[in-house]
Amino acid sequence: MFVFIILMLTLPVQLMIVVCVVLTSGFPVLFMQKRIGKHGKPFTLYKFRTMVADAEKRKSRLRTQNEANGVVFKIHDDPRFTRIGRFLSHTGFDELPQLYNIVKGDMVFFGPRPLPVSEARKLTPWMHEREKVLPGIVSPAILTGTYHKDFKGWMRSDVEYTQKKSVLYDLGLLIRVVPFAVRLVRNAFFT
Repeated sequence: MFVFIILMLTLPVQLMIVVCVVLTSGFPVLFMQKRIGKHGKPFTLYKFRTMVADAEKRKSRLRTQNEANGVVFKIHDDPRFTRIGRFLSHTGFDELPQLYNIVKGDMVFFGPRPLPVSEARKLTPWMHEREKVLPGIVSPAILTGTYHKDFKGWMRSDVEYTQKKSVLYDLGLLIRVVPFAVRLVRNAFFT
């Protein structure tokens, strides 16, 4: 029930984002990618498209600019971002369609971020422990900053989350999300 309330509350924002994406970069509006979920089961993750339509093809040319260590690929100011895409990505608004993933039962609000299938296949065995729970829109690694800086730290944080997961622990994360989200939006507008 809670997810439907959030979905309805964010619907006007989502509709505005759809219009902005279409006007600034055309279709498709959504980026859909196979990700690894609970127990290693693949599912389709939805996001608002933040990059040019052929971003995956351009990725190989940008490998030397990868700012992340480990198996993931991340560039903070990725040259593949569309005009509105950088803002959506840096504020987290691009993640709103994942509310539909929650409705479908593929994700939850809090949990390890689901990795693309190609990246998840490269994890070492202990890192797969993160797949014992449903993936989330927000993970503790995002809130602590290890998400972009330290791949092994990110994986350790996710595995630790699977061991500590409880309603009370998630409530603590919810309390931390509010100031984190305010900082994201403020930084996106003023940097």
